[in-house]
Amino acid sequence: MQNNFYFLCQLIPAIKEKIVGLKLMEAFSQDKDELMLCFAAARGDKSHYNEFYIKAAVYPRFSCLYFSESFHRAKRNTVSLLENAYDGTVVDVIQYENERCFSINFDNGFTLLFKLFGSRSNIILFEEEQPIFLFNKKLEADHALKISNLNRLLPQSYEDFVNAAGNYKKLFPTFGKVVAAYLEKQGFEDSTDLLKKWELITHTLEILRNPTYQVIESDGEFNLSLVPYENPLSTFENPIEASNAFFIKYSQSGYLFEDKTVALRKLLKEKKQTDAYLDSSYKRLERIEEGLSNEQRGHLIMANMHQIEERLESVALENFYEENQLVEIKLKPDISPQKNAEWYYRKAKNEKIETDKLTENINLREQKLFEITEYIETINEIDNLKELRRYLKESGLMKDSIAQDKLLPFNKFTVNGFEIWVGKNAKSNDKLIQQHSYKEDLWMHARDAAGSHVLLKYQSGKPFPKHVIETAAGVAAYNSKRRTEGLVPVIVTPKKFVRKAKGLAPGQVIVDKEEVIIVEPVSLKDIAETA
Repeated sequence: MQNNFYFLCQLIPAIKEKIVGLKLMEAFSQDKDELMLCFAAARGDKSHYNEFYIKAAVYPRFSCLYFSESFHRAKRNTVSLLENAYDGTVVDVIQYENERCFSINFDNGFTLLFKLFGSRSNIILFEEEQPIFLFNKKLEADHALKISNLNRLLPQSYEDFVNAAGNYKKLFPTFGKVVAAYLEKQGFEDSTDLLKKWELITHTLEILRNPTYQVIESDGEFNLSLVPYENPLSTFENPIEASNAFFIKYSQSGYLFEDKTVALRKLLKEKKQTDAYLDSSYKRLERIEEGLSNEQRGHLIMANMHQIEERLESVALENFYEENQLVEIKLKPDISPQKNAEWYYRKAKNEKIETDKLTENINLREQKLFEITEYIETINEIDNLKELRRYLKESGLMKDSIAQDKLLPFNKFTVNGFEIWVGKNAKSNDKLIQQHSYKEDLWMHARDAAGSHVLLKYQSGKPFPKHVIETAAGVAAYNSKRRTEGLVPVIVTPKKFVRKAKGLAPGQVIVDKEEVIIVEPVSLKDIAETA
């Protein structure tokens, strides 16, 4: 009810007492949806308060007034407004009948109208009857607003009530949700006696005209109530104090919701990525461990070397690891059986490295999943903004770090301890290679196709493992327009051979020296650990 007509009936006289006779010294905005007004006495005038500030918040989903006798204006990100009306002395503060609006009238011919209409709230400066400034410029229809048309006279007698068949909303459309809930609780809808209903209406009007102000919480929302409410959060006799208390409580609730939403969105995303990584890692381990291992294939080839003819693409051998079974082993026809065995041993060695790393990463990710789950549960339980922000700061989850992640022009992943950075679009591809790369990094890009630039980040003293290069190249293939092809040629070259020449379109580069490898497209969500 902070903008309710009946609350304004109480608030406007209190504002009037504070600012009539004061001059408008400043009007400025430090937030696109908040206007600050500074009223002060003329120099040497001891009969008034030195300063009085009105903060008018007109957010799309929330509008309210906040009052103070001091305010520190920031030096940055602030813009002065309403300069035409400066030095005008307040001569009156006027409320309009049955409307959620009021105006401050100055002696220099300007009028400042506060239109508190929910999502259509606005603050409008008039010169005489002509609107000359809209704080919310999107509400262009307010240019046609006429102050003289704002008073809304409504028939509100018992006879009118009877003619409306007891529908009080036709006579008192400004009651609002809080009053409607109060009437329902008093049994208004249960009665069929129009006279008794009218008596309840008149009794409610008496309360609204002589209220005790209460800040309440109902169904998870904060409200300002002029009618009695069980277990209010706070109670006030002064409308300015009540408006301030409600503004703070509602703002904290909104900030609490916003900070929770931002933190939980990041955590839930990380949880989803972690779950996906664990699922793919377990499947990868299962594929490696099931059936015949590469080391066993090598042993079988070595044990049956005399039976294997040259240039075979595959051979069926007796599997002495499982009795009475033949196993088909693929061969490279251009190398000898012994070299094929050595090839399988190398694969087994890499496989062992991969298995150990997968196991290590799985353990780390399971611990991370446990921590993420704890973070989510704790944040959901916190209902105090100060406590939430302290917790987010102490746990390193502040939204500043979340925003920083969003600013990066690439996605980051690690494979076997090596970071892979993948550009998000053409412009971010340029930033990736111009601002975030070093000459020792390996640069990759699908040949003859639009796609992401991919960097395999160099680590001092560590050569790039072949399977990591192939994985990164597979990522480049997948993040290109050739991702549906079975095999894709990918350019692989040190970053020092890649340059951005003047006049090239976003994402385009010149490659002075290149090597091309053929790989299968690989989706990072299936194989990579998010860095």
